[in-house]
Amino acid sequence: MPSATAIANLKRDGYNELPSAQARSLLSIAWDSIQDPIFLLLVGGGIIYWILGDHQEALILLGFVVFLAAIGFYQEGKTEHALEALRDLSSPRALVIRDGKRKRIAGREVVRDDILMLAEGDRVPADAIVLSCTNLSTDESLLTGESLPVRKVVAVGDVEMARPGGDELPFVYSGTLVVQGQGIVKVRSIGAQTEMGKIGNALQKVSPEVTPLQREMNRLVSRLFGIALALCVAIVVIYGATTGDWLKGVLAGITLAMAILPNEFPVVVTIFLALGAWRISQNHVLARRTSAVETVGSATVLCVDKTGTLTLNQMAVQQLFAYNHPENPQPYDLALHSQVPLPEAVHELVEFCILASQRDPFDPMEKAFKELGDRSLAHTEHLHSDWKLLREYPLSPQLLAMSHVWQSADGKLYEIAAKGAPEAIADLCHFTPQQQQLLTTQVSEMAAQGLRVLGVAKASLLDAPPPFLPPHPVLTPEHLPDKQHDFPFQFLGLVGLSDPVRPTVAAAIQECHTAGIRVVMITGDYPETAQTIARQVGLLQTGETITGAELDRMSDTELQQRIENTNIFARAVPEQKLRIVNALKDKGEVVAMTGDGVNDAPALKAAQIGIAMGQRGTDVARESAALVLLDDDFSSIVQAVKLGRRIFDNLRKAMSYLIAIHIPIAGMSLIPVLFKLPLVLLPIHVAFLHLIIDPACSIVLEAEPAEANVMKRPPRNPKEPLFGKKTLGLAMLQGGGILVVILTVFAIATYRKQGELDVRALTFTTLILANLGLILSEGSTSHLSLKILKSPNPALWWVIGGGVFFMAIVLYVPFLRGLFSFSFLHPIDLAICFGGGLISLLWFELLKQTTKRGLS
Repeated sequence: MPSATAIANLKRDGYNELPSAQARSLLSIAWDSIQDPIFLLLVGGGIIYWILGDHQEALILLGFVVFLAAIGFYQEGKTEHALEALRDLSSPRALVIRDGKRKRIAGREVVRDDILMLAEGDRVPADAIVLSCTNLSTDESLLTGESLPVRKVVAVGDVEMARPGGDELPFVYSGTLVVQGQGIVKVRSIGAQTEMGKIGNALQKVSPEVTPLQREMNRLVSRLFGIALALCVAIVVIYGATTGDWLKGVLAGITLAMAILPNEFPVVVTIFLALGAWRISQNHVLARRTSAVETVGSATVLCVDKTGTLTLNQMAVQQLFAYNHPENPQPYDLALHSQVPLPEAVHELVEFCILASQRDPFDPMEKAFKELGDRSLAHTEHLHSDWKLLREYPLSPQLLAMSHVWQSADGKLYEIAAKGAPEAIADLCHFTPQQQQLLTTQVSEMAAQGLRVLGVAKASLLDAPPPFLPPHPVLTPEHLPDKQHDFPFQFLGLVGLSDPVRPTVAAAIQECHTAGIRVVMITGDYPETAQTIARQVGLLQTGETITGAELDRMSDTELQQRIENTNIFARAVPEQKLRIVNALKDKGEVVAMTGDGVNDAPALKAAQIGIAMGQRGTDVARESAALVLLDDDFSSIVQAVKLGRRIFDNLRKAMSYLIAIHIPIAGMSLIPVLFKLPLVLLPIHVAFLHLIIDPACSIVLEAEPAEANVMKRPPRNPKEPLFGKKTLGLAMLQGGGILVVILTVFAIATYRKQGELDVRALTFTTLILANLGLILSEGSTSHLSLKILKSPNPALWWVIGGGVFFMAIVLYVPFLRGLFSFSFLHPIDLAICFGGGLISLLWFELLKQTTKRGLS
C-alpha cells in the first residue's frame, strides 16, 4: 500500500485502537486540586478572614489557590504527557508492507487494506484475511475460549470476514496470538469494528499501576495525616481555651495543618515514576510497568543474549565449508576472495542454504543467504524462484534444525533442504562417531574465529525413494512423514556467518564492571564463538563456560555453586534461561534478563527486570517484560540502569527535602502557640512557601542530573527503604538546624524589642533564604561548589530566582507588605536574614560531608 493511501485511510477511519480513557481534562485536574487538603485549608482560611472583615487577606489566600492550581496543572500536564508518550510506545508493533517495503509501525497506525506480515510470537493487530501462510496457527482463546490453537488456511477468492472459532478458517483476529508458522494477511477491520472491539471494554482503560513504593508511601501518608490532624485539633483547643479567641485558634490550626500535612509525598512519587519512565523511554527503553523504574537501578546481574544485543545482528556469510570432497575438505573464506566469482564447489551448499530459508526472509541469517545467492548465483541453475514449497518442518527444542520440502516447476523433482545446528544436521544425516568427531573439530575451528556455524543437508526423494513415496510419484503434503528424520539426508557442509560487535558495547560493559554489575552472556552459539565475542567486548570470564548440555545434567545445587564464577552460557536454549535466572535469584542477585522469543517469556517474568527486544522480539516477550529495548542495543540497558539510579537518588533527595523543610515550618507554627507568643506564620505565609516547595520537590529535584559517581558505586539493596535511618536522620538534622537558626533570629528580634511585624518579617525572610539554600544543597550529594552556577537544570534557577524576586516585592511593595503583615526591613535586618540563610547552608554542607565520611 502506498504511504499516501495509508495516511488517507487513517484520517478517514481513525486509529486502530479501542475507545480508551481520554487524557484528563482541565476540569478533572481542577476537581482533584479542589480535593487537595492544602486547597481546602486555604479556602477555609480565606472564609475565616472574610468573617473577621479582613477582605484583603481573604482575597490574597484565594489568589494563592490560583497560583498553586497553576503549579498543579503544570505538574499534571508533564505527567499526562509522559504517560501518553508511554501509551504510544506501548502499542503493539506491526510489520506492514508500505511502498513495496517492509516497515514496522505502531499497531494503532494499522489501517484498512494494509498488508501485514505475521510470524510466530506476534500479536495480531487487526482483523484480517489470510493471503498466504505456512503452518499458521493462532491462539484465539481470548475471543472464543478454545484451549487449543487453531490452524489457518489461505482465503480462496473474495470472502467476507466471519466470526472466530474452529480450524481451517482464512481469517485472523485482533488481539490473538500467532503460536506457529507465518503468514501474510490483508486488514479488513480495525479498532472498535474488530471482534475484540465488539466484545467489550476489557482492554479499554490504561491506568498507571500502583507500585510497592507508592503503596508504602500511601501507608506512611495516612499515618502522618492522622497525627497531623490530632495536633491541629489540639492547637485549636489550646489556643482558644487560653486566649478566648477561637477564630484565631482555628487560623493557627489551619496554619499548622498546612505546615505538616504530608500531601506532597504521594504526588511526588507519582510524578517521579511517570516522568522517570518517560525519561527512560528517551534512551530507547520503554518501561511497560512503572515498578521497573524503581528496580532497574538496583540490578546486580545483566543476563544478555549475544546476537542482536551485543552484536549488530547484521549477518554476513564469511566461510563456506563444502563436503563435496570429504577426503580433503577446505573452508572457503569469502572475505579473502571478494573480487572473484564463487567457485562451483560451494554452489550447491549456498543453493540449499537458500532453499532451507524463507522465500522472502526476515531472519538476519536467512537474509545473508539470500543476499549471497542474489550476488553470486544469479543466472545459474541454483536459484529456484518457480519451485513450490510443499511443507515446512520447523525448528524445535528437541531438534535444532528445520527443513523445507520443494517441488520443481515441472513437478518431476522433489528436494528437501535442511539447515540448523551442526550436531542436529549430523544427527539427521546419521553420522558415525568418526564423522561426528571430524565435524566437531571443524566447527570448533570456525567458532574460534567468532563465526556462527550452521550445518546444511539435502535429500532428493526420487534418487532414493523412501517407503512413504506413493507408487506413482505425484507427491502431496499428505504423503510426507511427520518427522524430519525419515528423509534420506546427505550432509552438504558448514556455513560460517559473522556478526559484528556493536561499537558501543565494550564501553558499556566496562561501565557495568565499574558500577558493580555483573554481565552474563547467554547464547545458542558454540562456546568458542561466545568466548571470542566475550574477548572482543571485554566481558570478564572468571570461570568456565557452561553449555546447555552440561546445564541439563546439573542439579540445582551444583548450578548455584558454579554460577558464581560463570559469565558465559553457550549452546543454551531459551527454556534454560529460567533455570539460570532462578539460580541467580537464589544467590541473592537482582537479575535483569533480555529475551525476544515466545520461549523466553517465563524467564522474562521470573527475572526482577525482564527486558524484551523491541525490534526483533515477539509480542509475547514484550508483554511478559517490564522493559522493552526499542533499539535492541546493550548500551541502552546500561543507560536505563544509570537513569534508574538517578531517579531513585533524586526521589530520595525530594523526600529528604520535604521532611527537612516541614520541620521548621511546623516548629514556627507550633512554638508560638505553646508559649503564648504572637503567631509568626499565618496561612498566607505557608501558602507562599508552598509556591517554592511544590515545584522544588517535584520539578527541580526531579530534573537534577545524575551524580558524577552514580555508575562508580555498587548497586543499592532493593530492600533498602527510601527513608533509611541515616537518610531520615540527616533530613531531621537539616530541618532542626533551620529551626534553630530561625528561633535565633526570632530571639534577636525579640531582644531588640522589635514589634510583631518586624519579628515576622525577619523570621519569614530567614526561612525563605534557608529553604532556597536547602534546595541548592539537596541538588547534589557531593559538596557544593561554584560548578552549581553551570547547572544544566534551568528549573533550579527559575525557582530560586522566582523565590528571591517574589520575596523582594513582598517586602518592599507596601500593598503586599501589608497583606503579609510585614514591616520594612532595613539593611541590618537583611544582613541578619542573609547571615541566617548562609549559616543554614554551611550547616547542610557540614552534615553532608560528615555523613559521607560516616558511610565511607
